[in-house]
Amino acid sequence: MYKVLESISSPQDIKTLDAVKMNELADDIRELLINSVSRCGGHLAANLGVVELTIALHYVFNTPEDRIIWDVGHQSYVHKILTGRWQQMNSLRQFGGLSGFPKSEESSHDAFNTGHSSTSISAALGLVLARDIRKEKHSVVAVIGDGALTGGMAFEALNHAGQEGRDLLVVLNDNEMSISRNVGAMSAYLNRLRTDPSYSRKKEEIETALNRIPGIGPNIARAAGRFKDMVKYFMVPGILFEELGFTYIGPVNGHNLEELITVMANVRKMKGPVLVHTITQKGRGYQPALNDPDRFHGIGPFDISTGKQRPRTIKTYTDVFGKFLLDRAEEDNRVVAITAAMASGTGLVEFSKRYPERFFDVGICEQHAVTLAAGLARGGMRPVVAIYSTFLQRAYDQIVHDVALQKLPVIFAIDRAGLVGEDGPTHHGVFDLSYLRNIPNLVIMVPSNEIELRNMLNTAFNIEGPVAIRYPRGAGEGLEIAGPPRLLEVGQARILEDGDDLAIIAVGRGVSIGTEVRKLLVSRGISVMLLDARFVKPLDSKMICRSALRCGRVLCIEDNCLAGGFGSALLELLEDNNIKAEVLRVGIPDEFVEHGRLDQLLEFLDMDPESIVETVITKWPGLLKNGKIWGLLNFGKN
Repeated sequence: MYKVLESISSPQDIKTLDAVKMNELADDIRELLINSVSRCGGHLAANLGVVELTIALHYVFNTPEDRIIWDVGHQSYVHKILTGRWQQMNSLRQFGGLSGFPKSEESSHDAFNTGHSSTSISAALGLVLARDIRKEKHSVVAVIGDGALTGGMAFEALNHAGQEGRDLLVVLNDNEMSISRNVGAMSAYLNRLRTDPSYSRKKEEIETALNRIPGIGPNIARAAGRFKDMVKYFMVPGILFEELGFTYIGPVNGHNLEELITVMANVRKMKGPVLVHTITQKGRGYQPALNDPDRFHGIGPFDISTGKQRPRTIKTYTDVFGKFLLDRAEEDNRVVAITAAMASGTGLVEFSKRYPERFFDVGICEQHAVTLAAGLARGGMRPVVAIYSTFLQRAYDQIVHDVALQKLPVIFAIDRAGLVGEDGPTHHGVFDLSYLRNIPNLVIMVPSNEIELRNMLNTAFNIEGPVAIRYPRGAGEGLEIAGPPRLLEVGQARILEDGDDLAIIAVGRGVSIGTEVRKLLVSRGISVMLLDARFVKPLDSKMICRSALRCGRVLCIEDNCLAGGFGSALLELLEDNNIKAEVLRVGIPDEFVEHGRLDQLLEFLDMDPESIVETVITKWPGLLKNGKIWGLLNFGKN
């Protein structure tokens, strides 16, 4: 099926190929990428863009002795293919299969686990320093995209690396995109490098030309001060990186294998920190991805012939959020939306088109996003910060000091909360309730369906202080949304079903799980109350305590980590009120959860309804009334 790829079992095999075979290998890889991602879903466009670059890196360098670190890891599929894993690509992002990100537990060729942005240079410098302290001899390469380079951490690392002066290669994979279109000064700077012919000249050539100017030339070349700086900044390619202590090489055609190999072979011999600037096309080799790289950044299974996915029949929580914010912004010109390079993923594309003056994409800068929102709130606006749960972790200090401490009315729309499925442990949003609920002044809401999300967003705009609303990835419950949103009483739970033997108290996705658990228990003659807590902070202390006292047994279900989460808050509440009830908590255990479909992960964690029922009956066998042990014996047969 594949002309050359079938002969590649390790990077060493690449080194035996001539130029023709290597280009055929590139074609094979692109075909495999398209076939694999069309079945499994994943990050296609970025990987199509780095095929030649990855081949060149493995041709010149020798992993695992040499270390290659892939920033974010969205573009690491080609690396996996070339390091002996190409036959496993049909298991990509599947439960028990290949991870969608670099994973050292998976292969010795994966030098560092990545999943969040802007980390590769810091990690690479750490490996460099360890290498030099241990007096070892190997190369370290950090591959970072132009989008990831907007993150402040990347500049901190560049600055430190330049200061250290150690042998380190940074490869800037410049495809003019992060996840969405790039924004900001760095993007503009790189655009000048890409397009202005004067930027392609070498520093030495410019200095030589200046010295040749009769009379005044040598003086200009030697001059200190502002004029010299001006000349450098407007004429020398990559001066920003040069000023940080790096030797800048580029721009280089990221799809010309011969040029890439020559450049990489040369820079491998250079001393000190070096940055190679490569220009690539996101989606190269597959026209639908080339036409729409944003959609093909992270995509579910699709039809290769058309590039189309199966149409959704149920609105996602993200869709509901985006529509609500549009409607609210039409009513209130104080509403502004902020995202960190995730306009599409957070449902803000239409908002950005309709209200461009009130939309701010700050790039991959979550810390800045939160403090920017604080400033906007202080200035009289009503900012909404839409960030994935796992990435909001980066801005914890800003949430505490810049928002909550000042009690500013900032709304945090926390998308992808809970288990997110195939993206795995770097992307599961299972810590937010734990890291947010200990912050004073912060109201935390968790919707159990689409209608509740609208109601909570509406309520948030009526709270004069910070609010966090966390909701899961993907489709909602399929409820019809009609009429205006309601205004909820802060801290008020709701009883969905009444009962006497057991109280199920749940939040978010836990409510739908709890509904199924209740059905199974009721079928066995057990009277079960179901309570949707709605608010994690403040808790509805009266309703929760009353339910616990009435039933004596409480089952708490959440899709957050058990340590410090909603269940912990419930236990604290019962203890503070001296309520003697038995409590069983169901949630994410103290471990990082691997990738896989949501249903598979829930079953693996014993969080699916059947497993929860089994756990409940095991803990409280007395729930089976009149000694009906047959109910346990016949479990699962109904």
